Amino acid sequence: MLSKDALARLQDATIFWSIRQGTVAEVIEAACDCLVAGVDSPSLRILAGVSPSESDQEMLRWLEPTLDELGLTFHPQGSQDGENAVQIMAARLLAGAVSPRELARWAHSAIGHEGTPLAEELVMLDDVYDTLEYCGETEAEVDARVVAEARRLTSTGDATAATGSAA
Repeated sequence: MLSKDALARLQDATIFWSIRQGTVAEVIEAACDCLVAGVDSPSLRILAGVSPSESDQEMLRWLEPTLDELGLTFHPQGSQDGENAVQIMAARLLAGAVSPRELARWAHSAIGHEGTPLAEELVMLDDVYDTLEYCGETEAEVDARVVAEARRLTSTGDATAATGSAA
């Protein structure tokens, strides 16, 4: 794994953790991947050694300093940083890691109708999937709309965090 890929995976893991869609174990695994890829910092070594069974508080003790040392952005848990997460998931669709239906379902469950405006179309498309027999569209047509939306999302704003790595 290249150091750039490992850093992007760590950033992705912390973003998903911040919106309660990722776990402490996933953040720690990404920290370990950074070390294996040759990325190193004092706090990163400690973060990689935190037990996944530890509380969020123990990870938090080392997460912010680690991200700061590595030039990454810290997102506090519960920060509702859904926009970055939506862009990451859209990139995963385009990379073939998730299906259009999975992306729409994820947006609906993780972000919801009251979440970030960036996810509104995907959330609505999940509702369309649920009503295919009544709405006059085929699943393939809705899939195409989801893919088009994913392309729009990954070209909007700063999608550099969207790596296509698995959560």
